[in-house]
Amino acid sequence: MTHFTITARDPHSRARTGRLRTAHGEVETPVFMPVGTRATVKSLSPHELREHGASIILGNTYHLYLQPGHELIARHGGLHGFMSWNGPILTDSGGFQVFSLVYGGIADEVKGRRPAHPTRLADMVTVTEEAVIFKSYLDGSRHVFTPERSIEVQHHLGADIIVCFDELPPFRAGYDYTAQSMARTHRWAERCLVAHQRRNRAALPNPDQLLFGIVHGGIFADLRRASAEFISSMPFDGLCIGGSLGANKAQMYEVVDMTVPYLPDGMARHLLGVGDVDDLLEGVARGIDMFDCVSPTRLGRHGAALIRNRERNWRLNVTNATLRDDPGPLQAGCPCYTCRHFSRAYIHHLYRSKELLGIRLVSLHNVAFLLNLMAEVRAAIAANRFGELYYEWLGKPLPDITP
Repeated sequence: MTHFTITARDPHSRARTGRLRTAHGEVETPVFMPVGTRATVKSLSPHELREHGASIILGNTYHLYLQPGHELIARHGGLHGFMSWNGPILTDSGGFQVFSLVYGGIADEVKGRRPAHPTRLADMVTVTEEAVIFKSYLDGSRHVFTPERSIEVQHHLGADIIVCFDELPPFRAGYDYTAQSMARTHRWAERCLVAHQRRNRAALPNPDQLLFGIVHGGIFADLRRASAEFISSMPFDGLCIGGSLGANKAQMYEVVDMTVPYLPDGMARHLLGVGDVDDLLEGVARGIDMFDCVSPTRLGRHGAALIRNRERNWRLNVTNATLRDDPGPLQAGCPCYTCRHFSRAYIHHLYRSKELLGIRLVSLHNVAFLLNLMAEVRAAIAANRFGELYYEWLGKPLPDITP
């Protein structure tokens, strides 16, 4: 069965719109997925997400496995029943979080930085051919994740889209280890696929889950091609671009450019952990269909609102004194609840007073801002004006990419 259908293409880039069918509904692509790490998009309700256009959200296998546990969640109807979200859900494999215990967070990994406390973290993870052994960050207890175990946990969580377990080498790993790690990830992908195909559908909260494979290879063109061709040869339902994406944005775009041409045209493509405004537009231009990132709510917790201003890196510091008496919304013309009802002055007051409502309102605006951007992108591709939209937002013409 074909789960993904391309509905429109931009003639001047690789941008396309599509429709991804899941057990809990269709997803129009390109799409941004708000991240609900622990079965909640931080500070926002499922109702608010639906009202502002979220069609699919992401949950985190590693964190949900540790607390409250996948079996408990399964008893409550899987993630859909547990968190009262009736739309599609994607869960990652847990691999990134396990390896982040050593290598740091997403920003550290993408930018090739070292973790803040390498000595303290060094004994947290052991990698073998069979499995990854790690200690819980909650209580130090020992856990073992095999590819089969990751798939089992995701089966119990009941997401509509689940992802293969992979090893995540850091940016600084070098060619030889990246190649070895990629080969191990390929072997794990084969094991994940077998475990998924053997599932007891009758015993699961969502028997019709889709399984996505992950392409690795670091920043090395020959490895990216080899991984793309290998993973594409397997009967996955979609594909993710994972692993180290480089030391900066320019290198990340190069990694996407060296990967996408070797992916099947008719499968959904997900760029893992990416969600800045410019990255969404650059990714769409390069043929990416799905994105996820924690940044909108993380920015909200730190007092940064997304605005349509590239000179400010798309961000407004709501604690800035210049907003103390500003009657305008965070973003003029934004249709979100926050911008329709509250002024910059009020939101500034909430943050200065350390009121939780401020975090909620800015987080909601930030999520809505990215969801609205992707709706604009889909409409522009369908109307054959994606290049114009790209220029409006980024102030430059489309990159020279062969469609």
